[in-house]
This record gives sequence, C-alpha cells and structure tokens, in this order.
Amino acid sequence: MAAGGWTRWGLFALVGALPALVVVWLAVAVVRFATSDYPLGGGPEKVPCAEALDFGGAKLPKGAYDTECTVQAWLDTDYDASFRMPRADVRDWLKATYPKGPAPGTEYCDEGADLCLNLDSEEHEPPAGVYANAVTVNVTYEGPDTARVRFSAFTV
Repeated sequence: MAAGGWTRWGLFALVGALPALVVVWLAVAVVRFATSDYPLGGGPEKVPCAEALDFGGAKLPKGAYDTECTVQAWLDTDYDASFRMPRADVRDWLKATYPKGPAPGTEYCDEGADLCLNLDSEEHEPPAGVYANAVTVNVTYEGPDTARVRFSAFTV
C-alpha cells in the first residue's frame, strides 16, 4: 500500500507542478521575445556573395570590393549583398544583368540612393530560373569614381 500511496502523491505533485512549469516557460518566452531581434529564429547569417547574388540572377561585377553578403530565412528568404564598384560601370552591369528589366532610374529608390532598379511586379519580374520573387538594387554614389551597391533578392 505504501507504493500505491507514493504513486498517488507523486501524481498529485506532478499535476500541481505542471501549471507552475507552464507559467515559467511562458515567462521565459515573453522575455526572449521582448529582448531578441529575432525571437522566432532566422537571424542573418554570412554567406558567399556568389550565393546571394545568384539567388537574384546576378553575378558580382568586375572591380567589386568591400563585399558583405547575408541570408535571412524563416518564412521567407532574403539575401542581401553590399559592395563597392567603379561608378562608371554600374549602369552597364545592371543592363547586362537584367537585359529585360526596367532601365535603372530614381523612382522608388531607398532614401539616399542615387539610382535603383526594382524587379518586383508582373511587368518586371526577375529572370526565369531565378529563385527570388523580387530583386531590388540601390546605388549610392560615394564620389566621382565609386558607387556603393545594395542588392536584395527575396521571396514573398
């Protein structure tokens, strides 16, 4: 009978402790959500720039330097690339990369960008065989010879 009594008290203890464990777990989840930039996971990770640009149907242009590329994936996938290149080559690189895309312009650019290209509508989609649903390229001129390019290719 002692063994049966112990089992019954053990069950009572477990059932009594379960709500407290749930409250502790919930408190930890709330704190993590409030203090993390990526509470559900999927924070940015460094990747080779060839991988990031390939996702959007591009290749790193000749003369590119100061490259930094990341991927962030959770529900959607977002590849970002940042690099510098010769200013004189930007338009030719964009035209060669997206020959059926819109001409680079200044409409719908990020704030501070001098030139951009957006492939995100039915009229101007990324090329066939590209994994991304949309591509944006924002170019900021840093002087007479240098352009900083910010490239993003993502799924929606």
